[in-house]
Amino acid sequence: MENRIVTEAPYDPYMDLPNYKFPTLNLLEDYDVMSRQTVPLIEVLGSSNFKNTKFDLPIAIGRTELTEYFVMDLAKMPHLLIAGATGQGKSVGLNTIITSLLYKKHPADLKFVMMDPKKIELSVYNKIERHYLAKLPNVEDAVITNTKKAVNTLNSLCVEMDMRYNLLNDAQVKGIKEYNVKFISRKLNPNEGHRYLSYIVLVVDEIVDFISTGGKEIELPIARLAQLARAVGIHLIIATSRPSVSIIKTVKANFPARVAFRVISKADSREILDRDGAERLNGKGDMLLFAENKLIRIRCAFADTLEIEKIVEFIGEQRGYPEAYALPECADESNDFRGSIFSADERDSMFDDAARLIVSTQSGSTSLIQRKLKLGYARSGILMNQLEDAGIVGISQGSKPREVYIKDMQTLENLLQEKD
Repeated sequence: MENRIVTEAPYDPYMDLPNYKFPTLNLLEDYDVMSRQTVPLIEVLGSSNFKNTKFDLPIAIGRTELTEYFVMDLAKMPHLLIAGATGQGKSVGLNTIITSLLYKKHPADLKFVMMDPKKIELSVYNKIERHYLAKLPNVEDAVITNTKKAVNTLNSLCVEMDMRYNLLNDAQVKGIKEYNVKFISRKLNPNEGHRYLSYIVLVVDEIVDFISTGGKEIELPIARLAQLARAVGIHLIIATSRPSVSIIKTVKANFPARVAFRVISKADSREILDRDGAERLNGKGDMLLFAENKLIRIRCAFADTLEIEKIVEFIGEQRGYPEAYALPECADESNDFRGSIFSADERDSMFDDAARLIVSTQSGSTSLIQRKLKLGYARSGILMNQLEDAGIVGISQGSKPREVYIKDMQTLENLLQEKD
């Protein structure tokens, strides 16, 4: 049943940044003096196709062979795999995608989670941390550069996804758009844990570097997000310069939309697109897009590093949020947390109350903890992880409640007293 809040005006998700200004086209340059093959980003962003689009997450990628400016919707794709040999335009393509989203989406509507093992390609976006980036509360830099932090961040995104599914279930809606419409119209109560949901775009440059050191700890959460996260507004953009089958087979299976820049061999082209062609491209931004069972050849738009710096400085100089969007914390499985969770100085002060609530209702639901104990999302997620480590509830099952292993209150009280 809906819990309608009586108020005079609908909720305004942009009220914290009322005077925010989007970047202007004069921050970009026209490259007519350069090769005719170059497609300036200013042309694509200034085209009517991009200006008039109604897409949820519009990406202005470049110009087709028929000289049509090509705009696609990341929300419908719903994830994108980008691959190509070194120096063929992959990093420029990533910047083009990110920039087009910055030109269209307000900070209240969009957050990026960025991972860059090379530490140089995405570091420029640190300047817009308080506007557009999301990270774990205890992480200093918003752009993740080491494997351990990448694993923790991916697991955190899985927790965020589960929380969002619980919110959609409580609101009795099937997607993020319907949910936000209900929340803006004050049909969902923030006192019961509901909130406005921004789109989250995970951008990973050189995924191979993370997988080679993190292995399944990287592959599995990415695969889970790719399979389940679309409905709750979490989308993935993964890039690699080494599209070998041993590295991207798990990732590739869950990415129906793929971009291939020029590669060295036919085998690499088949790994990315399931067909030949990418080895015959001209390079320097020439690319093939495979989406909806169609193959489209596109000349990727070009923006140099100086232009990207101007854009992020323009945004960064404006008033932002007090801090970056905080992802929910989750237990670090690399630590022996299971043994220390019951110590009085480390477990959450509401642990006993949460355990009694879960056992008494026999419902392993994070949203139940949020509502009944009036806690925030991050803290409720941590409590549920602690309950799992304690053996009180089972593992996460997506949007379904967890299985409750303790069936009666006396058994629980004995367990709590023993651990105390």
